[in-house]
Amino acid sequence: MVRLTDKPTRRTIRRHQLREMVPLADSTIYEMEQRGEFPRRFALSPRCVVWDVAEVEAWLASRRSAPIRRAQSPDVRQRRLRPVRERDPVQAAASKVE
Repeated sequence: MVRLTDKPTRRTIRRHQLREMVPLADSTIYEMEQRGEFPRRFALSPRCVVWDVAEVEAWLASRRSAPIRRAQSPDVRQRRLRPVRERDPVQAAASKVE
């Protein structure tokens, strides 16, 4: 007789439970899954996808320990509409005098 306790059971969560744990939009989670930056979902049935809780919790722990990387500020001089141009030092000095 085969015992069911021989294999560890994986606890899974559905999408609404994932949203409570991870405050990201569905599209963001999907994109991160595609890039390999978030645990992959798997299908229990054609209409039911779930995530492994242990993988999601490990991902959250790794995000907590990593430093926050800030996005770079855009270079406003390269905008197509209304680019910001460097001021000529002579004009800048003249405008301060006036």
